[in-house]
Amino acid sequence: MTPPADLLLTDARLRTLTPTPPKATALAITDGRITAIGDTDTLVQDFTGPRTERIDLAGATVTPGLVDSHSHPVWGLRMATGADLSGVQDLDGLRDALRRAERIDGWVVGWGLDHNAFGGRPLHRDLIEDVLDGAPAFLRLYDGHSALVSAAALTAAGVTGPRSFAQRSEIVCDADGRPTGYLIEHAAMDLVDAVVPALSYEERRKGLVDLLTAMAATGLTGAHVMDGSDLDLLAAVEAESDLPLRLTIAPWCMPGVDTAGLDELVALQRRHGRNWRVGGVKFFMDGTVEGGTAWLEHPDCHGQGTEAFWPDTAAYSAAVRHLHAAGVRTATHAIGDAAVRHVLDTIEALGASGRGAHRVEHIESVPDDTLPRFAALGVTASMQPPHTAYTKGDHSDEWSKRLGDERAARAWRTRDLRDAGATLALGSDWPIAPYDVRRVLAMARVPEGAAGPGQGLTGLEALEGVTSHAAVAAGESAVTGRIEVGLRADLTVLGLDPVTAPAGELAETPVLLTTVGGRITHRTR
Repeated sequence: MTPPADLLLTDARLRTLTPTPPKATALAITDGRITAIGDTDTLVQDFTGPRTERIDLAGATVTPGLVDSHSHPVWGLRMATGADLSGVQDLDGLRDALRRAERIDGWVVGWGLDHNAFGGRPLHRDLIEDVLDGAPAFLRLYDGHSALVSAAALTAAGVTGPRSFAQRSEIVCDADGRPTGYLIEHAAMDLVDAVVPALSYEERRKGLVDLLTAMAATGLTGAHVMDGSDLDLLAAVEAESDLPLRLTIAPWCMPGVDTAGLDELVALQRRHGRNWRVGGVKFFMDGTVEGGTAWLEHPDCHGQGTEAFWPDTAAYSAAVRHLHAAGVRTATHAIGDAAVRHVLDTIEALGASGRGAHRVEHIESVPDDTLPRFAALGVTASMQPPHTAYTKGDHSDEWSKRLGDERAARAWRTRDLRDAGATLALGSDWPIAPYDVRRVLAMARVPEGAAGPGQGLTGLEALEGVTSHAAVAAGESAVTGRIEVGLRADLTVLGLDPVTAPAGELAETPVLLTTVGGRITHRTR
């Protein structure tokens, strides 16, 4: 006898993303799995029991659960502390925002600051010191790889001059060796970040739940978390309630790691909860274009960009081999053409066993000969369409000016990668860009700035980027990414069909329902 469903979704349009989509208007969910797909009348008759909840969707579209393939919901709570500076467009606006910013234990803390706001000026603390009244300030640039800090902040951290680091990082100093306040890359930023007032445990716990709940309200059912921040916090939250999203986590592996450190990362893969698991390792092969730390085959227009984040690039390749041999998937941040090429070379050297197990994050500008290698090697291209909004079509932005017209003309080649047969997973990189997955879908179809509409995807391809291709990227295509009997009931219900609706309307479409393992995490119906 067929067991009754826990949940019936009826009178719906199903975007199953299966090779031969069934003619169906309903699906049944039992014990967290999809147990039947068919017409509404049949499923209501065969799967209704005394505890079955039926939700009539009145023609709304059900898709596999939408997944952000690159996000930082835990570490991002720290990154997104203080004043939101993402709306600042010029230096006057920044100075005004800092005058009005609420102090946090005497500090001015801000995030999301666009490099373009400085109008081409070199970043220097002198640009902001007079509006701070002597307060220490820590301002994160939008890229998450650089910060501008005040003299008082440098003093509080004991930073008085240049330092050497095991990774590509820099305390920018003037000709006399005095720090300008511009900190590039993680190791340099961490020196000051360590003395910035921290969120309390309760603030972090509430902030995480509120953030994931808000993400679910945009249609997200999962995220690939590209850092391993505070796994204990995830465990603590799950001890009290269920997480609103399913999280797959890739802790960082940094230059200087030894064999024992790599083995710790292997052991960490066993950590998991009900709706989170460690499932991979994150590397950095370079930094950002605007910060001059993207690894390029030819110097940028400032004469920078010729160094890798890993000073010993062979050590990076050896670390990937070690983790691969242990069955650990890897994701590598690689923005510049030299960085992307080195990652692909490393994976190619793994041989046939490397297919489908590794991915490259960001891929902002690469030459033609790079594109077919992704499909040939089975490497997932993980890209973030909202990043294009930080650039301009006329190449007058800092990203484009750094690269020059030739390299800026091959920006965010999502269309070209799909045409070359690559698996293309899409995400937001929150808090670098907004997490609303509807915006990710819309901008994948109509990219902005330097990328331009020529790199736009079809509605179906964009949807695949946050469903079936995201599942491949996480090694989960056997259990999720499609609407199919036996797969996890991670589902999103939208008021418009994301495949056929105009991109502009899709960004505002109502999210009627999200479920994670059949559990409703957001509903308006």
